[in-house]
Amino acid sequence: MTSSDERQPSSRRRLFWLAAFIVVLFAIYSGGWFYLADRVRSEADKAVATLNKNGVEAGCANLQVSGYPLSFTVSCDNLAYEDDARNIAASAGSFSAVAQIIQPLSPVANLRGPLRTSVPDMMPLWIDWDNLQANFKLWWPLPRQISLQAEGLSGQTDPADDTDPVQLFSAGKATGQLQPNGADIDYIGSFGDLEIDPEAIGGRVLPALDASGDVTLKNGSAMIGTQVKSLRGQAIEIRHLDLSSGTARITVSGPLSVDAEGLVNADLMIKLKDPKAVAAILGAAIPEQKNQIEQGFSALAVLGNEPSMPLKVVKGKASLGFIPLGKIKPVE
Repeated sequence: MTSSDERQPSSRRRLFWLAAFIVVLFAIYSGGWFYLADRVRSEADKAVATLNKNGVEAGCANLQVSGYPLSFTVSCDNLAYEDDARNIAASAGSFSAVAQIIQPLSPVANLRGPLRTSVPDMMPLWIDWDNLQANFKLWWPLPRQISLQAEGLSGQTDPADDTDPVQLFSAGKATGQLQPNGADIDYIGSFGDLEIDPEAIGGRVLPALDASGDVTLKNGSAMIGTQVKSLRGQAIEIRHLDLSSGTARITVSGPLSVDAEGLVNADLMIKLKDPKAVAAILGAAIPEQKNQIEQGFSALAVLGNEPSMPLKVVKGKASLGFIPLGKIKPVE
């Protein structure tokens, strides 16, 4: 028997065991996939049942788990939540969340509108969008990051009677990102081409607006999962909040907090770009104060095209530079 004849059975055996190993590995993977799919269904049913016992009606209609073998997809035809005791209700269209096998902790979720909400002391709302996507980077005990992107966003009132709805706003795009930073929560967000309907603000007129923000909510991680009923004791650090239209821009930065008595404290810096353009926008939005606004911003224009000034609030008493602005009522 030649050496090549001896190698052939050995090669066949190695191929056989390799194929057997692959089959066993795939069987284990398949079993794990279907086990996890069954757990998702049972945990979702258990969560809904728990909510219903507490007087809440919640549902993810026609829950499906699919995507085998290369992904894991959870979807349902619509989402609904109703709490009669608190008079809170919300519903939305179809929902899907997809996690690829190679990135199981980074699911991508899509939600179809409209979102209809009803809460006490507020007109029911109808919020819709062309596309809404959420990206997650999951970890324990908190996600490392949650990002939202929306296109074609719009909102209007959703009357329960036969009265006509009131258009509120529309925006070409909006984004937001949340991520833990130690005990705090960082937020970065923006929106573009925001148009506020004059009917929603008493006939006042505002141009299309763009905005961006970078803010830290102090001790935000501890607030997750708790029902925060008051702003008292809360604090934020504003790295920047920008609001602009054309050449006009207002930028705010600095710390802001609310003490135990509900009094606001802040040490902010306000920067303006093109004060005359800012004055023109504010004058159109607040016509009853147009003359005072124009006079005040004319004085600021002497400082240049990009003046800045401190806005301080101490125990609710606000001042812009050396100019007292009055007192802010305690907040709840």
